[in-house]
Amino acid sequence: MSDIKNDNEWGFDTLAVRAGQKRTLEGEHSEPIFPTSSYVFESAASAAARFSGDEPGNIYSRFTNPTVRNFEERLAQLEGGECCVATASGMSAILSTCCGLLEAGDHIVSSKSIFGSTVVLFDKYLSRMGITVTYVPITDLDAWQQAITSKTKLLFVETPSNPLTEIADLEALATIAHRHDSILVVDNAFCTPALQKPLTLGADVVIHSATKYIDGQGRCIGGAVVGNKKLVGEDVYGFLRTAGPSMSPFNAWVFLKGLETLNLRMNAHSDNALKLAQFLEQHENVNRVYYPGLASHPQHALAVKQQTNFGGVLAFDVKGGKAAAWNLIDKTKLLSITANLGDTKSTITHPATTTHGRLTDEQRAEAGITDGMIRIAVGLEDINDIVNDISQGL
Repeated sequence: MSDIKNDNEWGFDTLAVRAGQKRTLEGEHSEPIFPTSSYVFESAASAAARFSGDEPGNIYSRFTNPTVRNFEERLAQLEGGECCVATASGMSAILSTCCGLLEAGDHIVSSKSIFGSTVVLFDKYLSRMGITVTYVPITDLDAWQQAITSKTKLLFVETPSNPLTEIADLEALATIAHRHDSILVVDNAFCTPALQKPLTLGADVVIHSATKYIDGQGRCIGGAVVGNKKLVGEDVYGFLRTAGPSMSPFNAWVFLKGLETLNLRMNAHSDNALKLAQFLEQHENVNRVYYPGLASHPQHALAVKQQTNFGGVLAFDVKGGKAAAWNLIDKTKLLSITANLGDTKSTITHPATTTHGRLTDEQRAEAGITDGMIRIAVGLEDINDIVNDISQGL
């Protein structure tokens, strides 16, 4: 079986293992890696036809590589999109989307609850291109509506948010965006298509940091943009072809292997995270736990509606502020102190001084990130060992 298509004949797990593969004459069972920068043409006429777009095929690995294409086709099918463009990182996926879809004078409405580097990209670099951004609370639909102007071209949201795990109502945001002829872009890195499919809820473009759960073992850096043939297949791809924030063939191969176990891992992460969240919620030294799987989460019902599980990331506020948070982090023996997430190994970090450390105090306060907040990306270790490791610091 090879080159299967998602025509409702195949299930998610089958597509995750087999979609997009085109076997070579060698008859390989596992997907091959094509570590080549260029390709040989049969004739001068064939080369000209490839470069002009009259003939399909490989040209140069900055924008056409069989291993990268295999990953792109597989992820597109899992998300339910027409096209995927793989990039060098999650941030380059966001940059490629903005540069491919926006121009000087355009306006973005974005959730306040987004990754710190995305805020810096918007405020420091897109502003130099004449693109403006207005930030609104992720769950305040009236604020989203009121922020839109005649120049608004794009709405941007991460859901669940980082690190408070707030849930955006994607169907409602899609309605607002399309009413104003705007594009809804959703960062789906926390859920992946195993738990959430924004395109089926009305989103136009989905962005991934493949570095996170798509890889799943903390090995490679990469990103991806998924959507339709026009927005992604032409506009975003056109930027990547020229500017070149390209994914390497080796990284694409690693991500292909990650997709094969994506559904299994995401549900295992979710199961462990829920158990840890339930433990933390009952602890006397914890002020609040942020995890959409808890009934106490403000958007729990919405998460149940638009996700199939609740993900592996949670945050909580400890009593005692920054000193108590750092003390807890330093006392862990099992958890890895690192700002990355999506790994089989549980990771722990202090958002206010790491992932969101480049924001101003006011920006952090608006995003709800306190000095006592800790974020844990719950891994696949024994949940009892995870709980016991956290208990030391509490």
